[in-house]
Amino acid sequence: MGINPVNRPAKRRAVFLDRDGVLNRAFVRDGKPYPPQNLQQLQVPAGVREALERLKAAGFQLIVVTNQPDVARGNQSRERVEELHQALRQQFGLPIDDFRVCYHDDGDGCECRKPKPGMLMAAAVEYGLDLGSCFMIGDRWRDVEAGRRAGCSTILLDHGYTESFKSEGPDVRVKSLGEAAEWILSR
Repeated sequence: MGINPVNRPAKRRAVFLDRDGVLNRAFVRDGKPYPPQNLQQLQVPAGVREALERLKAAGFQLIVVTNQPDVARGNQSRERVEELHQALRQQFGLPIDDFRVCYHDDGDGCECRKPKPGMLMAAAVEYGLDLGSCFMIGDRWRDVEAGRRAGCSTILLDHGYTESFKSEGPDVRVKSLGEAAEWILSR
C-alpha cells in the first residue's frame, strides 16, 4: 500500500549562505578573501538584513555553512568565531536559523569542509529539507561546488576575486545578496 501524498509532511526549503563575503565583508588581499579577525572588523553591507528578511518571509530556512580553517591553523579560536556569529544575529539583527561551521583545514580530510557537501547534507537531515528546492549562495568556487554536490541551485556573489573556478560555474552570478534574493524569489 502506497503513502498517501496528502498525509506526507512537506519538505522544507532553505537558503544556505557562506559567511565571509556574503553576510559580512571579507578582507581581500592579493585577490583572495579573508575573514574578519574580531568584532571591530565585522561589517555587514547595506541591504543584507533586508534580503535575508525577504527570504525568511517567503518561508526559507536560513542556514550559514562556513569554512573557518584559521581555527585548525591556530590563527583564530572557536570562541571568537562563535562571538562573530552571535554578533551577526544580535548586534546586526540577521535572521539566521543556524550556523554550521567546519573548523578543519584541507589536510584534515573531513566531510564537512566545502567543497564537500557534508554541512548541507547534515542540515537537510536535521531540518527535513528538500535539497533540490534549496539554494547555496557563496562568493567562492568551494561554496558553489558544495551546493552543486548537494543538489542545490547555486549562486555566486561575484566580488571579482582572482581565484578561478576548479569546477563547473554557478547557476547565476550576482553582485549583491539583494540581487541573489530577487533571483531566488523569482523562481
